[in-house]
Order: sequence, then C-alpha cells, then structure tokens
Amino acid sequence: MTTVLMILHLLVTITLIAVVLIQRSEGGGLGIGSSQGMGSFMTGRGTANLLTRTTAGLATAFMLLSLTLAVMNRGAVAGGGSHDILANPPPAAPVPGTPTATPAAPASQP
Repeated sequence: MTTVLMILHLLVTITLIAVVLIQRSEGGGLGIGSSQGMGSFMTGRGTANLLTRTTAGLATAFMLLSLTLAVMNRGAVAGGGSHDILANPPPAAPVPGTPTATPAAPASQP
C-alpha cells in the first residue's frame, strides 16, 4: 500500500511542478500558459482559471498524500531499531585523562 501511495505521490509532485511552471506569472515567468500559444483553445482568463484550479487540486492531493504517508510510516524504523532515541541511550564515552582498564598480559610459560 505504501509503495502505491509513494508512486502516486511522485506523479502528483511531477504534475504539480509542471502546472506551476506553465502558469504565467506577473514577472513573465515561462509564460507557456498564455492564450497565444494555446491556438485560441481558451481565452487568457479561462486558461489562468483552469491552471489555478488545477494547481489548487494538485496541492491539496500533495498535502493529503504527504500526511497519509507520514501517518502510515510513523512507527516504521529502518533496520528494525527502536523508534524512541531516549529509550536506549548510547553508552557513555570514557572521560579523557582517566586511565582505562587494559587487559592483563598473558603469563609467560616456562
């Protein structure tokens, strides 16, 4: 199920990026969404309205998929370790300057 949602999320993301880049911004942007390039398919206002609604729908789908994936995977940890970092603290590092125990030298045999 997670794999299907991840693929859908990827497709929504790529489509959202494409739709945002097509839109005409105040500064000109890519300006691909103008009515001159559409072959008089729609008026400039109709194209802008369609792209705005498409962007809003894709953004909503993006957010819902993101939240769904986050909730589904909140307990999953790579490697099967503990989820809580405070449950198993790492061992304390030795303090510099204090002698550490060294293994005893093997007794020499006669």
